[in-house]
Amino acid sequence: MSTTTGRSAAPERRAGPDLVGVVVLGACAGWSLIAAAGREARPEGVLLAVLAVAAGYALGRISGSLVPVAAAACAATAGLVLAYASRDGVPGATVDPLPGHIGVSAALPALAAGAACCGAWAARTALVRLALRLLAVGCAGMALALGSAAGCAAALGVLLCSLAAARMRHRTVGLAGLAAVAALVAVGSVAVAEDVLPDGLTVSLEGQLTTERVLLWRDAVDLAEDHPLRGTGPDRFGGLSPVARQSPGAAGKPHSALLQQASEQGAVGAGLLGSTYGWILYALWRSPRATPVALTAGAALTALAAFACVGNALSFTPVTMGAGLLAGLATARPTGEGQQEADRGVDVVRVSG
Repeated sequence: MSTTTGRSAAPERRAGPDLVGVVVLGACAGWSLIAAAGREARPEGVLLAVLAVAAGYALGRISGSLVPVAAAACAATAGLVLAYASRDGVPGATVDPLPGHIGVSAALPALAAGAACCGAWAARTALVRLALRLLAVGCAGMALALGSAAGCAAALGVLLCSLAAARMRHRTVGLAGLAAVAALVAVGSVAVAEDVLPDGLTVSLEGQLTTERVLLWRDAVDLAEDHPLRGTGPDRFGGLSPVARQSPGAAGKPHSALLQQASEQGAVGAGLLGSTYGWILYALWRSPRATPVALTAGAALTALAAFACVGNALSFTPVTMGAGLLAGLATARPTGEGQQEADRGVDVVRVSG
């Protein structure tokens, strides 16, 4: 039985996505140094995030090619453990007290649910598939226990998207839809910061986001307009934003990765952040794995992109590494036993179709 039937018609060449990833991540690191040049800026945070994504991606590609089910299960379990432990101060994952904060308590359960569902599609037996999907449900329960309704909704959404992906014969439409969702959230966050939405809608969104966060966003927009090309320099928002200086809970950040990039690294930095998400979707589109695996990972990473637009999720190393790990698992080419597991996932797609 051919294993290509359950995949999209994407070309099998593997050099393209990897080359794009090297270029994009290298540009992110290089531009952070350019934006910091001649200023009292600290690009170390950006460099660490780039390194974490690259390391996670490499680990996912290696483990996903050898034991995709076991690797996915371990990744999901590790995500849950880190999410639970983050409230006690896991290095790089400390939750700050800003009201409405969206960080590890939302992002890690969503990524863990994505990993569990990817592993379910590669599993050889119905019992293992059921266990991994129940683990995804447990991810939603963990997020809710940590007080993150957004994380709970995201984990359940990833599970539902994974199940629905069984009916999709081609991944292009699904990935395009996910890209549209991420773009909508990004545009919406900028619109709120620019105060261009109708008054009633603005008041409603401010009630969900908190007034303090919206004020931080508006400071970020002001800084981006004053320094459109290079921004103010990495890690300088806290010292230049009046609202951040008066709010210890803000932790010196606008609590939006997109607006933080725009304010600290200018339009180029914001564009590179969006290019990183675009590279991941491109890699999933070209992935040799079954279409449900690609769409499941895409759903989880899109949830993370949405959280990053309205929260502080990407400020934590476990989250950025987890994102790279999930992308690597979903783009790995299984070999040996792993190939048999992946073939089983393709057969399930064909039967359900």
